[in-house]
Amino acid sequence: MNDFSFTDDGARLLAEERAGDNAPALSVTELSGALKRMVEESFSHVRLRGEISGYKRAASGHVYLTLKDERSAIDAIIWKGQAAQIPFRPEDGIEVIATGRLTTYPGRSKYQIVIDRLELAGEGALMLLLEKLKAKLGAEGLFDQGRKVRLPYLPQVIGVVTSPTGAVIRDILHRLEDRCPTRVIVWPVLVQGQGAADQIAAAVRGFSGITPGGPVPRPDLVIVARGGGSIEDLWSFNEEVVVRAVAECTIPIISAVGHETDTTLCDYAADIRAPTPTAAAEIAVPVRADLLGHLREQGLRMQRCANRYRERAGERLQALTRLLPKPAQLLDPQRQRVDDNAERLRRGLGRRLSDARGELARAGGALRPAVLTQRLARDRDRLERTWRLATSLNPTNLLQRGYAMVEQRGGEVVTSAAGARAAGALTLRFADGAVDARVERPGGKPYVKPETQQPELF
Repeated sequence: MNDFSFTDDGARLLAEERAGDNAPALSVTELSGALKRMVEESFSHVRLRGEISGYKRAASGHVYLTLKDERSAIDAIIWKGQAAQIPFRPEDGIEVIATGRLTTYPGRSKYQIVIDRLELAGEGALMLLLEKLKAKLGAEGLFDQGRKVRLPYLPQVIGVVTSPTGAVIRDILHRLEDRCPTRVIVWPVLVQGQGAADQIAAAVRGFSGITPGGPVPRPDLVIVARGGGSIEDLWSFNEEVVVRAVAECTIPIISAVGHETDTTLCDYAADIRAPTPTAAAEIAVPVRADLLGHLREQGLRMQRCANRYRERAGERLQALTRLLPKPAQLLDPQRQRVDDNAERLRRGLGRRLSDARGELARAGGALRPAVLTQRLARDRDRLERTWRLATSLNPTNLLQRGYAMVEQRGGEVVTSAAGARAAGALTLRFADGAVDARVERPGGKPYVKPETQQPELF
C-alpha cells in the first residue's frame, strides 16, 4: 500500500469536506443557471450600437446575427414574432441600435442578446441601406428606361393607392375635378409604419390583377401617392416589396411620394415621377376646357382642309373640262353613222323583200294542182301494188286455199320432217283454227327427244 502524505493545504486524491468550508461543489448546470440569473437580472434592458454581421434567417422564422464594433462582438437572436415587426430589412454592414436583454446559452457557455427592437443608427445608416438596395435593384434592371411605358392621354378610370383619410386623396380628387372629371378607384392603405409596405405592394398588384370587363373596372392608370415627410416617414416606399410591385405593374403607374425634394426607390421604378400628388393629377389628365378647345380647333382645321381639297379638286375639274371636246363634236360623227346605217338598212330590207318574193313565186309554181294530182295518183298506184304483194305473201291467206301451218308447241314454225320428228308435239294451224298433233313411229310408238330419252305422251 502506497503511503501518501499531504499537508493541510495540499491536494488530496479524494475530495473531502473540510471544517469551515462554506463553498460546496456546484454542478455545471447549477453554475450555468446561476450565471444566467445573474446576467438576466443585471442586464434585463440594454441598448447596443453595432454593425450587423452574419445576418441569417432560419426556417423557423427566427433571426440570428452578430453585433460588432472595432474590438468586440456579441451574438444576437431575434425571435420570429419580433423579427416580423422590424421596419426595414437588415443586412450585413448596416449600423443599428438593438434594444433587448442579455441572457446566456448554457449549452455553449456563451452569452447573447435577445433583441426586442432593432433600429437604424441614424440617417447615415439609413442612407447606406438605401444605396445598397438601390444598387441591387438597379443591377436587376428594375429602373431601366426601356421598361417604362407611355401614360394614356385620357384615362377613363384612375386607381389611387394612398391613405383614404389624408389630405393627399382630397387634393388628387379636387385637381381631377377641376381639370377633367374622371372615375377614381381608391385602394386604401397605410402609408407609413408597420405593415405599410406590404399593403402598398398588395394594392399595386391588386390593381394590376383586375380582369378587364369584370365587375370592378380595370384602371387605365395607377397613382401611388403620399404627402411629404422625413426619410423615415417615407421609408415604406423604399422597401423592396413595394419597388418590385411597382416595377412589375402591368398598368402605367405614376409615383407621387413626398414633396419635390423627396425621392424614393418607388419613384425610380414607376413609369413617371410626379413631384407632388397634386402634380400627379395634373400629369394624369388634360384640362377639359383646353381639350375641348383643341378638339374645336382640330375640327376647324379639318373642315378647312376638306374645303381646300374640294376647291382644288373643282379647279382641276374645270381645267380638265376645258381640254375635253364639245359634246357636239363627239355626237356629230355618231349621228352621221346612225343616218348612214339607217339608209343601208332601208336598202337592205328592200333587197331582201324582193328576194323573198322571188323564192315564194318559185315555190308556188311547184305547188300547182295538176302537178299535185299527178303525184298523188302515182303514189296511190305504187301503194296498191305494194299492198297486193304483201297480201300474196301473207301466210294466213294461203290457209284459205287448204294449206296448214305446222308449229311447235312453243309457237315456232316447223319447216322440215326432221324438225317435226324432233319436236314430237305439234300444232296444225288452219284458216279456221288450230289442232294439236303428235308424231309417231311406225307401229304406234312415239318419238323420244334425244336430250331426255323419255317418251312424251300427248
